[in-house]
This record gives sequence, structure tokens and C-alpha cells, in this order.
Amino acid sequence: MKHRIWIVMAALLIGSMVISACAAPAAPPAVPAAPAAVEPTAAPAEPAAPEPTAAPAEPVAPAAGEDYTNAARNETVIFDIDGGRVLTPENWNPFVPGARKDHGYHQAILEPVFMLNYQTGELMPWLGETFTANETNDEWVLKLHEGIEWSDGMPLTADDVVFTIQMMLDNSPDLNGSASMTEWVKAIEKVDDLTVKFTLNKPNPRFQLDYFGNRIWGDNAQIMPKHIWEGQDPLTFTFYDPEKGWPVGTGPYMLSSISETEFSYVRNDNWWGTKAGFMSLPEPKKLIWTWAGPEETRAALMANGQLDSLMDITLGALQALQAQNPNVITWFKDMPMAWVPDPCSRVFMFNLTEAPWDDPEMRWAINYAIDRDQIVDIAYEGTTLKSKHFFPQYPPLDRYVQLLEDAGFWDKDGLTGKYPIWKYDPAETEKIFQEKGWVKGADGYYAKDGKQLAMTITTHEAFIEKQRIAQFLVEQFQAIGINATHRNEAGSVWSDNLAMGTYDVQMGWQACGSVNEPWNSMDLFNDKWLVPVGERASKDQFRWSGEDADAYSKLVDEIGVLPLGDPKIDDLFVQASDLWYKNLPIIPVTQAKKIIPFDTTYWTNWPTFENQYIHPPTWWQSTHYIIHNLHATGAQ
Repeated sequence: MKHRIWIVMAALLIGSMVISACAAPAAPPAVPAAPAAVEPTAAPAEPAAPEPTAAPAEPVAPAAGEDYTNAARNETVIFDIDGGRVLTPENWNPFVPGARKDHGYHQAILEPVFMLNYQTGELMPWLGETFTANETNDEWVLKLHEGIEWSDGMPLTADDVVFTIQMMLDNSPDLNGSASMTEWVKAIEKVDDLTVKFTLNKPNPRFQLDYFGNRIWGDNAQIMPKHIWEGQDPLTFTFYDPEKGWPVGTGPYMLSSISETEFSYVRNDNWWGTKAGFMSLPEPKKLIWTWAGPEETRAALMANGQLDSLMDITLGALQALQAQNPNVITWFKDMPMAWVPDPCSRVFMFNLTEAPWDDPEMRWAINYAIDRDQIVDIAYEGTTLKSKHFFPQYPPLDRYVQLLEDAGFWDKDGLTGKYPIWKYDPAETEKIFQEKGWVKGADGYYAKDGKQLAMTITTHEAFIEKQRIAQFLVEQFQAIGINATHRNEAGSVWSDNLAMGTYDVQMGWQACGSVNEPWNSMDLFNDKWLVPVGERASKDQFRWSGEDADAYSKLVDEIGVLPLGDPKIDDLFVQASDLWYKNLPIIPVTQAKKIIPFDTTYWTNWPTFENQYIHPPTWWQSTHYIIHNLHATGAQ
């Protein structure tokens, strides 16, 4: 089998190079409408690649009911791990810095309170039935679904919710999500076994969406079982004990085996959702999340029927894959193949505490050195769009970007105006360098005070998309006299360096949050989140500070307490954006259209443009809904 996989991989690699060279990018079709503002819910209406599959380790007790540990291939769904290798596979504490959930944890075990459907704009009830606010948006009441059980049979009640939120408040800012939770939540109390009341420090019309709406990745406040976590140190507790069946969750699957590169889960036939009449059991009896390294290795697995869902693949590799396996589908049947813009646009990120990138004029010089057209046409093979803003190009947010054009920030082509963000002008770059005292030497690189103008662009090892952008940026920066280099880092290393401020520049996506209104992403740059280099940042990982940053933050705070759609937001948004673009703390590069292949050999009813019951990413918590909708083909 392994020999066959590597033969397929070689064919894919060769085919990818040929197709990539010949394929001409086409104009993308119209993007489906993004969700509008969501109302509170009412009653429910490049390191060496590991082996393609590592031998699972640490067996865990099977789920209650039938044992599906050895389920057949046609009863098993195999997913690609989004973030690459999991360096701490025994850590199942989602609150500690560096914790991972994309290896099946929040897609199979942890369930959301509500689930935001990007294709319909609906906040679908899940663990929660309703979440309502008072007229001033400073009190919110959560009503839980009746009959929820943890996988060990204990009921999930209001006590678990109160315990989890209070644990975050008591351990802020050390736990993931706790700093922002502390900003908003003044008190939490149990009303009855199924009802919880949140009293906020100030009005927040976005409270449900931001903390319990499964927006972007998953719930910011993931509910934990009080009967297990009480008395544990939340900073050190791993929540892993195979003999006790930990981790415990409410999802329809339980952990079966772990390793750095493969995790398996077996179905719990005693899942609460079926007993409570919420939803039928999903058809798959076993789920596997696996990491096999570079895209050609992962594509070879799918070509060979050993991967049902693959993330982050290039167009050339996709076309070669489909030539090998005609059962592989994507969101669109034709170009650009990819799903609508991912909510995390691609941005070039500076460590703003380090010279010379602490100077806004030097950051604008870098912007003028970026040829986005080349990146879109070649690195993306025509499958994405350039970005003027760090917002994803969803209609509700496009309206705000248009406000900036109307205010004279740029013309429709982004080439003239106060902030010509799409202007590619290497001569302007070099002019700014020279005005700042940088002199180009005989080696072709700029230098000042004996120090060469250099940068190391780091990227996450799992994401070929960002790596390809970085490679083109290195070429473009080298051409104007910057000694730029590129380095891949393991996912946890990359994330830790970002959070601690111990990086030079990065090619990433860390400005996401807003999907239907501007405040959430804008708040990432709020100087209230500032911490020194060497301390872990909870939000402002770019560490933008100074007079303009402070003025920007005050404007963002004003937006944060206004109801969604309040007309006052428009003017505040333009004022804050003027300060942001003047300083350009990060550089918007491209939109993030994701080519997400699905193999229909064993499983059908994957989400597509023709069947858009939900968005297609399988690394988000919304994967629960996809799994519940899959149907076995019966293939042997």
C-alpha cells in the first residue's frame, strides 16, 4: 500500500507541474451572499514529511455501545489535519496557550452552543436553545437544550456553564479567551438547571455571536464538565486519561487513539442528541484526522482513497488529483473551484516593536514593493482576489470598505488617493528607503549604520498557500534590495512566536473575526490588549502602540457598545480607518479562497455550491453539521 501511495504521489507531482504550467486562470463566478447581521436567537425555529499515516498510540476506552475501533474503511471518514503535526497530543485542555482543537477535538467531541451558518446567516441552536438580551444589551439569558449529557453519562447543566465562565474570569488573562471575557462579563449566575444569566460590564450587542456563535473557529467559551474540572489547575490540567475516558465531551464521538500525526474517534451510540430528539446519530462509525506532510503526499492519499477531506491545496495539485481520482469534487465544479472567501484574509504581518518596521513609512515602503497581481496570477493560479482591507470580501463588510473609497482613501483601482493600497511602485519604495538613510551597497542590498536591511518571513508549516505567497514576496523584496528569506515553522512554534512577539515578519491570517460587522477584527488592534514582548498576547499580537493607536482604540471602543447597524458606526469606522491606514500595522495582501477537495468514493452529500447547506471548511467546529449530513455510498 505504501509503495502504491508513493507511485501515485510521483504521478501527482508531475501532473501538477504540467497542469500548472498550462492552466489559464478564469474570472471567478459571482460569490454567494454572505450572512447579514445576526439577531439574537429566538426559540429554535517545510520539515521532512512524516509517514502518510503514523501508527496510532495510547489506546483509549471505546465509546459506550458497540465498539467501532476496527470499523471498515467504508464506515470511516478520514480528514486532513488543518494545522499540521500536533506536538502535544496528550493535551486536551482548550484553554492553555498553544492548545489545538483542529485535529477532531472540536469537530467530534466538543459541541457548540450555537452554530453560525455562513451560507444562510442563521445562528442554529445546538447545546443552546435561545440566547436573548435585554433592551440595553447588558444582560443576556442563555437557555440550554433539555437532555444534554456528557459522554460519561452525566448531565450538562447550567452549573457547567457557570463553572466554565467563572473559571475563565478567575484565571484571566492566562486562559485562552479569558481576557476578552473579563472585559465584558461582570457576573454569571444560574437561574435554574437549564438557564444562565450573564450580567455585562457594558452593553454588547455582539455577545452571543462573538462568544457562543461558533464564528470562525468555534466557541470562544467552550463549556467544560464541572464534575471533572472542579479542583483542577486549569493552567496545567491536560484533561487526558484513557482509563477514565477523558477527554469527555457532548459530541457523538469519543477519542480512540492518538499520535502526533493521527487521531481516531469512535461513535457513541448513546449520544444525548438522539435520545433527546435533537438529531439522529451520524452515519460514520469512525472518524480519523491525519497529517501526512506536504500537499503532494496528502493529495496522493486522496488519490488512493485514503483521505475523504483535504484542505489547502493548489489548483495544479487539485487538477492532477482529479485526473487520478474522478470522484474528487470541490465547492465549484469549474474555476475558481474554491469556496467563497475564507473569513481570514491573507496579511503580511510585522513585529511592530522592532526597527525598522516600527516606522509606518517603512511599512508603506514595503506595501509599494508588493506586486499583488503576480501573487494572484501565479501563486494562486488565478483562484483568488487582491485585498484592500483585512476584512473578508463579504457583502456586509464590502459596504464598509466602500465607505473608505467614498472618503478618498483610494480610487476604485486602489492606485491613487490618500492611501493607494494597491499601488505597486518599487521606485517609491527605494525613494522612502533613501529618505530614511538607507544606502544600497555593492552587494545590491540596502544598509544603514552598518546593518543590512533584511527580514525573515516565517510561515506555518501546514499552509502551502501562505508559503507560496512568502516565496513570491522574497523574490519581490530581493529585487529592490532587501535581503529577504523565508522559513517554515511547526504550527505551535509559529503561533508561539506570534503571541510572544518573538518574530521578525510573518505571512499569515491573524486579522480575522469580523464576518458581518466591522468591530470584531478592528478590536484586534486595540491597545488595551498590549503586553510587552516576551509575554503572551491574547489579541494584539502585532503590538501597535503610540498616539495614533490610542486614538484608534478609543474609536473602536465607541463602536463596540453600539447596536449592530447603528448609523453612528459609519463615521467612527472611517475615522478609525484613517488612523489605521496612516500607520498600516499589517498589510492586506489577498483574499483567502480555499480549495477544499472532497472524495465521494465512500461518502456523499458534502457541501458544495449546488448543495450549500453549510460552509465547507472541515477544520472548524461547524464540521459537526457536515458529519451529520454525510451518507455512505456502500463502496467496498
